[in-house]
Amino acid sequence: MFGLLRRRDFALVWTASLISATGDWVLFIGLPIYVYQLTGSTLATSAMFVAELVPQIALASVAGVFVDRWDRRRTMVVANLLLAVAILPLAFVRSADLVWIVYIVAFTESLLGRFVRPAEAAMLPRLVEKGDLVAANSLGAFASNTARLIGPTLGGIVAGVYGLGAVAALDSATFLIAAALVALVRTSGAPERAALADASAAAAGRLRTFFREWLDGLALVTRSPTIRVLFALAALSSLGEGSFGVLFVVWVNRVVGGNALELGWFMTAQAVGGLAGGLVIARVTRGMTPRQVLGIAGVAFGLLDAVLFVSPLVRPEIVLGLVIIGVVGIAGVAFMAGFNAILQTSIDDAYRGRVFGAIFATMAVLRLVSTLIAGVLGGIISPIPLLIAMQSGSYVLLGLVALALLPHESGRQRDEFVREPASLG
Repeated sequence: MFGLLRRRDFALVWTASLISATGDWVLFIGLPIYVYQLTGSTLATSAMFVAELVPQIALASVAGVFVDRWDRRRTMVVANLLLAVAILPLAFVRSADLVWIVYIVAFTESLLGRFVRPAEAAMLPRLVEKGDLVAANSLGAFASNTARLIGPTLGGIVAGVYGLGAVAALDSATFLIAAALVALVRTSGAPERAALADASAAAAGRLRTFFREWLDGLALVTRSPTIRVLFALAALSSLGEGSFGVLFVVWVNRVVGGNALELGWFMTAQAVGGLAGGLVIARVTRGMTPRQVLGIAGVAFGLLDAVLFVSPLVRPEIVLGLVIIGVVGIAGVAFMAGFNAILQTSIDDAYRGRVFGAIFATMAVLRLVSTLIAGVLGGIISPIPLLIAMQSGSYVLLGLVALALLPHESGRQRDEFVREPASLG
């Protein structure tokens, strides 16, 4: 898998992603801690997360239209440069009455991120061979989990010792480095405009054309059986993850008898498992189709989670739970590697940005819905059955759906419904 890093352009994009993701985790930990210290209000802290979530729900799909119009490499460069500047006003937040600046910055950062993620995902199939996409996505998960291990600790230290201004400066520097690395990529990021079904879509800047391009991207969901199934799988995973974010905290407190320290241990163990998964998944899954990787990993993820949730009832030692959630992290890497490989190879290049954007928006909406449901039910029902039903059940179901409904060669060849997309007239 690491042999892929010998491919210059892939290595540049991968390194840029690792560095910027580390900066994101620095901010993710440092910013809410600082806001809470200034305001003493959980509501003010929650408002920051809402400011980040709104662009994901409202604009991710729309941003995908621009990703399919613009050069993906240039989009990543410009967006990272804008992020480097947009983050700097946080240095002026030194009292509770200036916290509104945090909300604007959080919204802006999330908005610009709607362009970076689809552009990077749409660019990846140009950087590696189709048969290497599972390995490339596994390596991406390795980078993500590495950032998850380094960033939170670094963010907590920087915020606690030097303040929010230092957090902003550090995050800004990571965006600048990422932009410089992507700028060195030689592979063309220009979308394959000739593949667009409607020639008039090339006339950028008109509202009607923009709206038609947006609808044409969404229409792939109805035309392609593969993409319909992938949207359903994304929905199921988001329902599970949204509930997990709320209920796992309750589980650690009520069932394990832990606090923030034990919660941090579990998150770290899962990240370590993700690192291990990034290293071994490509080798373990060699010879398997991405469909098989996705389906088996989904079922394993759900079953392992169920074992984790009931483990304190059998053996109260926390170390057992840490081992299990570490293995869950490995299964999670396999799941995402298979999912991304299928999605990246099932969509025509001209439509990748829009479909990725639509999936990100769908996942954000359902994650929010699931979070609210879990918040209501969590005060009424024990966390164990809720976690098994909402988190474990979601992943087992999506794994079975993937194995049953995805074409056997998903991820190896394009869906015929996507090769020649129909015009919306």
